[in-house]
Amino acid sequence: MRKVTYSMGVSLDGYIVGPDGGFDWTDPDPEVFRYWIDEIREVGVHLLGRRLYETMLYWETADQDPSLGEADREWTALWKPLPKVVFSTTLTEVRGNARLASGTPAQEIARLRAEPGTGEIAIGGAALAVEVAASGLIDEYRTIVHPVLVGGGVPYFPRQERRVDLELVETRTFASGVVLLRHVARRPAGTSAPAQ
Repeated sequence: MRKVTYSMGVSLDGYIVGPDGGFDWTDPDPEVFRYWIDEIREVGVHLLGRRLYETMLYWETADQDPSLGEADREWTALWKPLPKVVFSTTLTEVRGNARLASGTPAQEIARLRAEPGTGEIAIGGAALAVEVAASGLIDEYRTIVHPVLVGGGVPYFPRQERRVDLELVETRTFASGVVLLRHVARRPAGTSAPAQ
């Protein structure tokens, strides 16, 4: 069964966006950007909320910029053809290799898992992650912790009254002080994510 992953940059105090709406502190150095490039190679489809989709639209035309660096071109070449499912109540159309979701996140994940295909189902955006986590469908959390305290904003982890036991499977410290933490959801032996 295809794994569902949730991976984003986060401040040390747990936010993906600060109280002012900014996230410039997540701009990756070359080593961290290489991690993101390698990670996206494993993704078969990316599920995004509207805000993240609109932020990532930059990459749909970035390769037209002659000053774009080699790593940015590599990322663009991977991102543009990647199938994307956008969850929005306000958008009526999307660009690139994207489609609007026709069901709930749980329904879309069940459909994607039932279809032929390989690669991870990646979740992008905290609001979308809340819904997916509430259904017990996130198999792995990849937290890219930046050495900054922002004091509030949009939290990385869903705020809900639901316990999720995790197992740490990888840590990695980058030269910049950014730390990767990979945790998998621990489920009782013989069980998988809840069926929808």
